Amino acid sequence: MSDKPLEHYVNQAPFDPYSVTKLTPQQERYFTASQWQIMWWKFKKHKLAVYSGIILFCMYSVALLAEMVAPYSLHNRETDFIYAPPQVVHMFHEGELVGPFVYGFDYNLNMENLKREYTPNPTKIEKLRFFCRSDQEYNFWGLISGDFHFVCPSENGTFFVWGTDRLGRDIFSRIIYGSRISLTIGLIGVFISFVLGTFLGGMAGYFGGLVDSLVLRAIEILKSFPSLPLFMTLSALLPVTWSPLGVFFGISIILGLLDWPGLARAVRSKLLSLREEDFTTAAQLMGASHSRVIGRHLLPSFSSHLIASATLAIPMMILGETSLSFLGLGLRAPITSWGVLLNEAQNISAVVLYPWLLLPVQPVILVVLCYNFLGDGLRDAADPYK
Repeated sequence: MSDKPLEHYVNQAPFDPYSVTKLTPQQERYFTASQWQIMWWKFKKHKLAVYSGIILFCMYSVALLAEMVAPYSLHNRETDFIYAPPQVVHMFHEGELVGPFVYGFDYNLNMENLKREYTPNPTKIEKLRFFCRSDQEYNFWGLISGDFHFVCPSENGTFFVWGTDRLGRDIFSRIIYGSRISLTIGLIGVFISFVLGTFLGGMAGYFGGLVDSLVLRAIEILKSFPSLPLFMTLSALLPVTWSPLGVFFGISIILGLLDWPGLARAVRSKLLSLREEDFTTAAQLMGASHSRVIGRHLLPSFSSHLIASATLAIPMMILGETSLSFLGLGLRAPITSWGVLLNEAQNISAVVLYPWLLLPVQPVILVVLCYNFLGDGLRDAADPYK
């Protein structure tokens, strides 16, 4: 072998760290994005969750503008059209474009089965009116009086897109008004259960010891009671002199108080493992307070689970109110909710003769599915390991 030293080249130019790896504009935008931007980009890829979010936004917008969207007022009664079937909206009549309209009814009482029979009459063309004023005035959210509607029936006509009930009240309008109660009762109940479950579960998992034992005993006591008798007992404690609004908030609080143990147990088990991690110890050694360690370091570590729990708890609250009101144990008239509307469908003979009384179950199914799909998308977007 030769003793001649190996030749090598030394570049005298100053080192440029950006010359090694050139980032494209898309890569640079991704690596400099905030965590919220990354979550939004990941969420947009979940098309089903995006569509579900749009549907829920539209439903809450309709609930916000219920007086304007509903063609009839909440307690309006058309006594000449009791148990009237749904009217189909048409665009063409005998090959000619007429616009959105419905055919008027011819009424007959069947004396054999005592059933009210309504037959669409093609000679009665009742055109719908849009962005109109009606003779049925309302108080928007109980504050501002008005008579503007997005859609109205024709003059001296009818528009029962989902039929009427035993008192001649439009089911579609009552479903729209009932969405205010059914959609918001889940938000209020989940807020209460989310705060209680996160706080108590976080305290039990972070501190352990006596705090953990007390929280676990409280969870076990609540879980040992049958949920339906417990709810009946708490509902019976509500004063009969309360207004419908007070009863609504009372039911919301009861649902929230009964739902927090499940979330608290999940938060506790997660914090028991996270409090032993190195980043938790580092935060404690740097002098961070207990609330900062829990709120800034531990809870964000499993935010995807919290988001999924919240979005799944809202439809469960809605289903809980609907089922309890259907059984007559929750909200009652004059409060209008989807469960109260379904309460009229308890009579099987009425359902057989007038199946449109079951139509209030459709928005319940739609909301539950949309919340489940939205929760899946938010969970995947917030998961840092996905």
